[in-house]
Amino acid sequence: MGYLLIVLGIALWSGAHFFKRAAPDIRARMGDAGKGLVTGLLLLSILVMIFGYRWAPYDPVWAFGAWVYPVNNLAVLGAFYLFAASGAKTRVTRVVRHPQLTAVIVWAAAHLLANGDVASILLFGGLLVWAMAEIVVLNRVQPAWTPAHPPPIRKEITAVVASVALFVVVFLIHGWIGPSPAGI
Repeated sequence: MGYLLIVLGIALWSGAHFFKRAAPDIRARMGDAGKGLVTGLLLLSILVMIFGYRWAPYDPVWAFGAWVYPVNNLAVLGAFYLFAASGAKTRVTRVVRHPQLTAVIVWAAAHLLANGDVASILLFGGLLVWAMAEIVVLNRVQPAWTPAHPPPIRKEITAVVASVALFVVVFLIHGWIGPSPAGI
């Protein structure tokens, strides 16, 4: 049941995100109600993925050593920075066209490295594939890209500080409600 819920959650997540591009006329006619529908589907998909992951059996496929935890944590910190950089329009947004989706790819890949069980492969692998597909679709819809102007250094500092603060909070909550990101 858990595996099925993970796959259903990924499908809902992907469908909600692709809705605007797959059916732009329908989405446009829905106006604000369409935003509410997409938001509702995204929240539902997150809940379905969480419950699916919690209810899935632990069927290991691979296991690396304890070295994966610091690598995972550094990659997740980098993913948080990419996500924050998107909103702050930092220097990295001059090089990375889709920093939020790239953040999801880095985050998912890091979690695949640290979690080699079937449920993790479905969840994190599914989100990784979705983010890569989303980048392909966005680049086809709008092939031209002009990087932003160089931002002031304060935006860079804000993104770094926000990333580290969020990382600490998530690290503590993650250890409290789930497996310890420290690997202990």
